[in-house]
Amino acid sequence: MKFPRGFRCLARTSPTRIGALAAIVSFVLPAGAGAAPATLTWRAGAATVVITPETSMWMAGYASRTKPSEGTVQNLHAKALALADAQDGRFVFVTLDLIGITRDLRKSLERRLAQSYQLRPEQFVLVASHTHCGPEPRPYKVPPGASASGPAALIPAYNAALEDKVHALVGAALADLAPARLAATRARAGFAMNRRRPNKNGGYTNAPFPDGPVDHDVPVLRVDGADGRLRAVLFGYACHNTTLSFYQFCGDYAGFAQEYLQADHPGAIALFMTGCAGDQNPYPRNTVALAQTHGRTLATAVEAALVAAATPLTGTVSSAYAEIDLRYAPPPTRAEFEARLESKDKLAVAHARRMLDHIARDGAVPASYPYPVQVVQLGRELKLVALGGEVVVDYSLRLKQQFGGPGAVWIAGYSNDVMAYIPSERVLREGGYEGGEQMRHSAHPGPWARGLEEQIVAKVTALDAATGAVNSNRRDR
Repeated sequence: MKFPRGFRCLARTSPTRIGALAAIVSFVLPAGAGAAPATLTWRAGAATVVITPETSMWMAGYASRTKPSEGTVQNLHAKALALADAQDGRFVFVTLDLIGITRDLRKSLERRLAQSYQLRPEQFVLVASHTHCGPEPRPYKVPPGASASGPAALIPAYNAALEDKVHALVGAALADLAPARLAATRARAGFAMNRRRPNKNGGYTNAPFPDGPVDHDVPVLRVDGADGRLRAVLFGYACHNTTLSFYQFCGDYAGFAQEYLQADHPGAIALFMTGCAGDQNPYPRNTVALAQTHGRTLATAVEAALVAAATPLTGTVSSAYAEIDLRYAPPPTRAEFEARLESKDKLAVAHARRMLDHIARDGAVPASYPYPVQVVQLGRELKLVALGGEVVVDYSLRLKQQFGGPGAVWIAGYSNDVMAYIPSERVLREGGYEGGEQMRHSAHPGPWARGLEEQIVAKVTALDAATGAVNSNRRDR
């Protein structure tokens, strides 16, 4: 199969793969990891493609920006890791150096991947790194008053090209499937800090708060070929990619971590999945040197995980995907939105106009939003939960405890649709930026209604039961 220029696959970077397909060689696991299976029961393939805009565009992540991009410090990438078990069960991880995933992109790819590669919606996940130094894919996020022509007009074309690249990328990874061993391991990194600092007014300031909850785990999935060489490494961390706030494209700390790992392991592809980072920032911040330092810190943690005892993944892959209706709190009235048109806050005015357009078109603003929840069971040993939106760290800490500890479950945020912050019940009650203030500058009518945490956790629990049943049935065949 031929793929567009710019794609890189394992097969093209590893000269030993052809021989690996003909003969299975022995592989020694790290000490304490247990005996390796007698045969290679997994297949894996990976690919990567550059998604950096070819021209200046509006950038995502900071409402304070007043002009489009001015060059590139580091290329942005989309990457795919395809896995297949001995019973032809498949799953594909797709990671993107972008602010988020739009619902339109997810839904369009569901149709195209089903048609081209017979992938069901539950058989792939899209995860954004949430770099704040990438292009803006959401037209409504362009600063109020910006010209509709010029850089703003490039967004639809960029989104269309991105969709085509991801579609081809998944095909490249699936075409690259070859015998492999999978193992789960983990380490820790410490540069993330909670950013919800209580202030003297009873509210919360976006500032370092060392006493706030964090999740310093660095989960790692290593993929080794039949020759024993590292072919791909998937890793995560719960921290905003907000070291940088300038006008150049860059993957921030996660981009540098991937770059360093690939340089240190020639032929391997490194993929990053953001954890529950909604209320976590990297500190210190604001220079490329600091982004590189954090990237090296995270890459070093992954290296530590690679030499630690790893747990081989045995069994099959199963996955489940669902969307739940997350309710909004009672929204402002039409009169209240109209009153906001007189505000001096340009973002608040833009939001009011969007909501009034909803009312004019549909008779009312939306009452709920279709929120994506996904569970992936990799063998008997690793469970991955992928949640949409900017999920705060409380979800990671709760779900890890519920499912048996950090070694048993991997929680990713920013998955499949990044529509807004997803506060826990605690954060929703406390308020502040992540608790609801940010919604005034979004495409949503207002904050979420109480009860969203229990609704999300209940769906995770139900999907986990479904993947367990599928895995059990497949193993019994």
